[in-house]
Amino acid sequence: MTRQAKVVITDYVWDSLDLERQILGGLAELVALKTKAPAEFLPQAADCDALLNTYAGPITAGDMAQMPKCRIIARYGIGVDTIDLDAATRAGIIVSNNPTYCIEEVAEHTMALLLACARKVAFYDRQVRSGVWAVPPGKPMFRVAGATLGLVGFGNIAREVAVRAAAFGMRVLYADPFVREGQFDVPGKKVELAAMLAESDLVSVHPPLTPQTRGMINDEAFAKMKPTAYLVNCARGPVVDTGALVRALDAKRIAGCALDTIDPEPLPNPHPLRGRENVLVTPHAAWYSEKAMVGLQSGAPNEVRRVLSGEWPVNVVNPAVKGKSRAGL
Repeated sequence: MTRQAKVVITDYVWDSLDLERQILGGLAELVALKTKAPAEFLPQAADCDALLNTYAGPITAGDMAQMPKCRIIARYGIGVDTIDLDAATRAGIIVSNNPTYCIEEVAEHTMALLLACARKVAFYDRQVRSGVWAVPPGKPMFRVAGATLGLVGFGNIAREVAVRAAAFGMRVLYADPFVREGQFDVPGKKVELAAMLAESDLVSVHPPLTPQTRGMINDEAFAKMKPTAYLVNCARGPVVDTGALVRALDAKRIAGCALDTIDPEPLPNPHPLRGRENVLVTPHAAWYSEKAMVGLQSGAPNEVRRVLSGEWPVNVVNPAVKGKSRAGL
């Protein structure tokens, strides 16, 4: 009798696994866990054929060595910073992600935070809730139309932000060493990062989290920004040096910030960023909509289904594994 494949879900944050069972039903046994680290899921994953992963990690070379049958680690989300990609390639494990399920949602959330900074929306709401009905406490404010938006990184989400910002009449600059000027038919002028930081009224952070981008918005970066400028982060928390951000706010080097991602998450209580009128924080919610939820939940299981069926996945982030993968693909 042929052994049924075993697929382990390291962790998940949704109510039902009906979609996963529908996609993998008849092809694999599904073992669903809610863990935070490899030490917690490895006892169940030691004989797995595939791993579905949300947040639990980091998944290292040592962890992969304890999963000798694992053919694919499929991330539910976009980022793969919790997985050692080089180690996975050496081990013959395919790593996939889900790069398109929430592009519109994150772009929309970014715009919401940009507008909230410019128009002091959260500040005025708190004022009214506390019984204060007055415009002067929110001064000064600037007009969004004609303001300059600087985008750190110009990937899928940043380009959607650029389109939306241009529709509001904003001037868009971007800094991205991997994108050529005019490569994409969307608004935006390519400049060096230092020039972009110096010219922008609002700076929105959109690079992937890599060793090179970790902490790239640091004391030096904040020193280049306008004292009237705002920082928005809907990418990865560690791209912004949290200590440097607190120092910049304390020294009034920038006017404020709006963060959907932060380092660490969740934001501890107490924390120096809590309680500031010029700081807006949402709980890593930019990715979410009901439609995105379906895309999130189906993306990774479909990649696993492809591998278990002998097909090459769609969104492979370590393509060098092709031809030497454990899956024989």
